[in-house]
Amino acid sequence: MVNLGLFSEFKPLVSVNVRFRIPYYTQWGQSLVVCGSEPVLGSGNVKKGLLLTPFHEGDELIWGGSLAVPAGFQSEYNYYVVDDDRNVLRWEAGNKRKLVLPDGVENGKLVELHDLWQNGSDSLPSKSAFKNVIFRTSSRLAVEKPLGTIKNKQDQEDSVIVQFKICCPNIAEGTSIYVIGSSMELGKWKVNDGLKLNYVGESIWEGDCVNGNFSLEYGSNRELIVDISATGPNYIILSDGMMREMPWRGAGVAIPMFSVRSEEDVGVGEFLDLKLVVDWAVDSGFHLLQLLPINDTSVHKMWWDSYPYSSLSVFALHPLYLRLQALSKNIPDDINQEIQTAMKELDGKHVDYEATMTTKLSIAKKIFDLEKDSILNSTSFKKFLSENEEWLKPYAAFCFLRDFFETSDHSQWGTFSQFSKNKLEKLVSSESSHYDIICFHYYIQYHLHLQLSEAASYAKEKGVVLKGDLPIGVDRNSVDTWVNPNLFRMNTSTGAPPDYFDKNGQNWGFPTYNWEEMSKDNYAWWRARLSQMANYFTAYRIDHILGFFRIWELPEHATTGLVGKFRPSIPLSQEELEKEGIWDFDRLSKPYILQEFLQEKFGPSWIVVASHFMNETQKNRYEFKDDCNTEKKVVAKLKSLIEKSLLLESEDKLRRDLFDLLQNVVLIRDPEDATSFYPRFNLEDTSSFKDLDEHSKNIFRRLYYDYYFNRQETLWRQNAMKTLPALLNSSDMLACGEDLGLIPSCVHPVMQELGLIGLRIQRMPSESDLEFGIPSQYGYMTVCAPSCHDCSTLRAWWEEDEERRRSFFKTMVGSDSLPPKQCIPEIVYFVLRQHVESPSMWAIFPLQDLLALKEEYTTRPATEETINDPTNPKHYWRFRVHVTMESLLKDKELTTAIKGLVRGSARSYPGQEEEANLVIVSEKKQIVSEQEKIHVTNQDPKITSIAVL
Repeated sequence: MVNLGLFSEFKPLVSVNVRFRIPYYTQWGQSLVVCGSEPVLGSGNVKKGLLLTPFHEGDELIWGGSLAVPAGFQSEYNYYVVDDDRNVLRWEAGNKRKLVLPDGVENGKLVELHDLWQNGSDSLPSKSAFKNVIFRTSSRLAVEKPLGTIKNKQDQEDSVIVQFKICCPNIAEGTSIYVIGSSMELGKWKVNDGLKLNYVGESIWEGDCVNGNFSLEYGSNRELIVDISATGPNYIILSDGMMREMPWRGAGVAIPMFSVRSEEDVGVGEFLDLKLVVDWAVDSGFHLLQLLPINDTSVHKMWWDSYPYSSLSVFALHPLYLRLQALSKNIPDDINQEIQTAMKELDGKHVDYEATMTTKLSIAKKIFDLEKDSILNSTSFKKFLSENEEWLKPYAAFCFLRDFFETSDHSQWGTFSQFSKNKLEKLVSSESSHYDIICFHYYIQYHLHLQLSEAASYAKEKGVVLKGDLPIGVDRNSVDTWVNPNLFRMNTSTGAPPDYFDKNGQNWGFPTYNWEEMSKDNYAWWRARLSQMANYFTAYRIDHILGFFRIWELPEHATTGLVGKFRPSIPLSQEELEKEGIWDFDRLSKPYILQEFLQEKFGPSWIVVASHFMNETQKNRYEFKDDCNTEKKVVAKLKSLIEKSLLLESEDKLRRDLFDLLQNVVLIRDPEDATSFYPRFNLEDTSSFKDLDEHSKNIFRRLYYDYYFNRQETLWRQNAMKTLPALLNSSDMLACGEDLGLIPSCVHPVMQELGLIGLRIQRMPSESDLEFGIPSQYGYMTVCAPSCHDCSTLRAWWEEDEERRRSFFKTMVGSDSLPPKQCIPEIVYFVLRQHVESPSMWAIFPLQDLLALKEEYTTRPATEETINDPTNPKHYWRFRVHVTMESLLKDKELTTAIKGLVRGSARSYPGQEEEANLVIVSEKKQIVSEQEKIHVTNQDPKITSIAVL
């Protein structure tokens, strides 16, 4: 028999019951789980978390669940939507919630957590763009009490302590938050008698009061009813999400780094010039400065490398943007003179990419030779090398091998074609004869890092968000494909199907990603890439975000973007097609070429063309010869024949016509599975389709629509929910997605769920029934802009497209008059005002569109201001603003006009708080009634004015 006396000194643990409660509407087969950092909540494993039970309160579906925990319990936690097998379908955005039990909670007491689901937009204040830049003064507020501390004690058995918790990221020093309500404890709607909240850190404010039975309205049509029965809670922690106020809105300017012009640059915009652009942005009322990608693109060592989206390395910065004068404080006079000469010679209308790169690297090498010993042995350099060696050593080795073999095609590097750590260490060894060359690449990257870091810190201090750009792909011949070939599908190419930018589709030449392989280490390459970006940027644009749902994949031998397929996607199986009565797969998937097509395209020369490129397979039926049965083979053979004068027609026309024949298919056979097929994009435009019987046409119309607009939606959503969170969780940067083009219906719901900000270009509306987007109807979670780098500027578009100009003038301006042929400042002002007054979180304007507000900046032909032509894969990216930033800073007439637009739209702007303080010098209090925000000005203990904001 057990002797209980042995345990007479044992003191039982104090146990507290915690009840979770959250309103959330689910679909059939879905449930909610609470998962947290402590074992009782699953230790981060959702399958072991607390499964909640649904119940209704009126029309609202509530999920709740309880567990017993020891006194003093603390845990991070979040809510998850799961299926019947507890597979995660959805999760909350934003930071982890923090559960801290009140001190002194007695044994058996019940603490009830009233939570609201955290949407993607709720996480925005925790992003560095807001936390560290725009709301940076709020982050310096002094913490008034620890998180979760309860000041009051239960004074009666039936009393309940209610703790109010709210997130308010944008609050100035000297400002307080109050809760007022109908009960005595909440001041009976009197401000001075309300409950003052205390700041507990991370933009959270808390306060508590003791009450019996009371009802407090909060939010729209909601009540907090306190249950004082024996089973009711003793403590209620009421988390009411974000403070309800007018949504924050800001404006920004977009300009490529290479397009900036200053009095100190050598041939191209440089990182340190960003400080001037930031100053101009502040003067103009802008909170954001957006750049194109700034990574090294030196693949070919010629002007082709001006394409900023074709990265040689996703980690290395581009030497093009180096400020030579900042490399050393002891530059000899002769080198200084060389720099001055280069500044004058390269100060051209456009960027001379090759001359600028050659000059900068030549002069930088001379400075490096003079001071390499002191720099390479410095503490700062050693720290940089240590923190970045994972990517920096392969990058330096790649650059050396590229120059040694005179090609970036690493398949041509002999024994170095296959990357290995052992080979790398030998290449970068200090004992090697080429170690100086390796160190020179280290040196350049070190100084680029210092210069960009200086500019980035300056932007933060001035309240300007620096927004970078995350390219969708990497160059086929890059450091990343050399080091990690398993992460890429090297026999494929990335592009986009036909859209506004190009009716023939786009082929960017990048290999597609091997997402299956990337997932094995939880997308470590992506996470490292985003972490590197976050060293400099507080926001970023995800280039072609549709690629994270599905990518337009083309065979490596394609040069155009038309004959591709989506990856991942559910193909049309041979069995499925056979059930539909489709049998002749060779006829449908091989180029359909009749003699009449050849005669129509090539006229009298058709026999000559056919003799070089075709074999006749049967009477009047042809197929391409093996040496020209792909687009790349056609290009090569055509070039050879033209050089030998065997063909006299225009090379461009011959190429287009031959491509048309190659692309004359209805189905694309999967090269990895011969029984799977994909409908060719715009298949009804092909003569192969037009020659089918009507029954077959109807079948393919139905299958085409199903493939592109129906059957993939669930798959694409699942793919995005695997890949995008890996990016978003890698840093605290604010993420914006470029969601233009052919947009699946799953894209916008996923972006909304993840808190991703979309893009709206007025002349490229996402609504199929609109010719022009209506800025006043844009959603809040968007960036709106009149143009972008991938289309003509506002002025160029207006002047080149008479039909759409007239349509815009009639539908948007509301005038039946003939519009002016020139994009005069009044037109520019009208369009800019439309955008700045929109509900979009951000209105971001290309610098060219802003300069068009003054006639003196529009003397240059508008077409010269276009940054990129998406229809030309070999476009030269070389636009430079024709006026220096120093001159623009002196033009107060322009900056005043732009700032007036921003201020008049009620958007936030840098220095707004300081301007307000010049007007309001007395103490301010900011009060929240959970229904409305009240601003109170106190000049004694007595309230002199109350205004509803």
